[in-house]
Amino acid sequence: MTLPLEGILVIDFSQFLSGPLCALKLADLGARVIKIERPGQGDLCRTLYLSDTEIGGTNSLFHAINRNKESFTADLRDDGDREMLRQLISQADVVMQNFRPGVIERQGFGYEACRAINSGIVYGSISGFGEDGPWVDLPGQDLLAQARSGLLWLTGSAGDPPTPMGLAAADMLAGNALAQGILAALVRKGRTGKGAHVQTSLLEALLDFQFEVLTTHLNDGGRLPQRSAVNGAHAYLGAPYGVYRTADGWLALAMTPSLERLAMLLGVSGLEGWYADKSAAMRDRDAIKAILAQALAGQPTAHWLAILQPADIWCAEVLDWPQLFASEAFRRLGMVQHIESAGISLDTLRGPIRLDGATLTSRRAAPDLGADRGQIIKEFGLGAVAPADGEGRSRSIAS
Repeated sequence: MTLPLEGILVIDFSQFLSGPLCALKLADLGARVIKIERPGQGDLCRTLYLSDTEIGGTNSLFHAINRNKESFTADLRDDGDREMLRQLISQADVVMQNFRPGVIERQGFGYEACRAINSGIVYGSISGFGEDGPWVDLPGQDLLAQARSGLLWLTGSAGDPPTPMGLAAADMLAGNALAQGILAALVRKGRTGKGAHVQTSLLEALLDFQFEVLTTHLNDGGRLPQRSAVNGAHAYLGAPYGVYRTADGWLALAMTPSLERLAMLLGVSGLEGWYADKSAAMRDRDAIKAILAQALAGQPTAHWLAILQPADIWCAEVLDWPQLFASEAFRRLGMVQHIESAGISLDTLRGPIRLDGATLTSRRAAPDLGADRGQIIKEFGLGAVAPADGEGRSRSIAS
């Protein structure tokens, strides 16, 4: 299959998660991504461990987010390396970076400098908290962005402390937002030849993530959301919305067309006074959910699914990863792919998009540091090459 971004060249200065995630999405769609890394150390994500899991001497996180890319080592203090980078940018379609505002500009590879080299460049930037303001110089890190975004007050029940998501949500959302903006800018460039500077931040991505509930807040007299004290799952949704313990596990209950119908199916009483009151599901949600919780705890999850699903009550069993992986639904998606590349063998997930019925699978694992430097110098005519210095990089004589 010919992928839609084949022929697009991306020069990626970013590191850690947000920028590399954006580059991964572009690579999965067919773009050629050349990852710019520091000699000797490389992307700091190479040594940022989620656990003690290693793949070929590098942590699993780096492999997950940097497959389908090439590595080009460059010392930004070296005039020859800087000149080669300028030559690469002159032939590129996209340049990306996620440093704090001002850092890449001081290195001479900010948007204006790159546009001077290549007037049609699409330039993507991710910051922590925007390009100016009192937070501009603070670390743009996922948990810190979650903490400032208000998100931590939406998860959990009323008595719980501020609860972050168990994922790098800010990084992932910002990376996807930047990918969307870059794709839109490439479409415009294809029509007009005009480049663009696409910008987002971890904070903006998290605010956009909350746009539904923030719109309610902004138009509701500024009232703060109140998390349910019983089985909290969504601060703005009433009973029965939540996750309930059963006799052998957990059951998620979403919206239901009729509280009376649900009560009948569960065989519970005590809810009759709320049946005709449309506001009761929110106003008295904790009392309603407490009654439902007591009933649901009496039988196994499969028992309730067999009763509720045929009655069109929206519910689901709560699965852990092994249970999910064992399901036929997961198998049919074909989400896990096995990659054998350059001595690396790993299982990872494919991209979530299918094109013309085909899934997006990877051609190669994450690159060794500087593994592609010599070949890239030769291919792009970046200058005469001296012998490699033993750190995966070569000294060059700038042309």
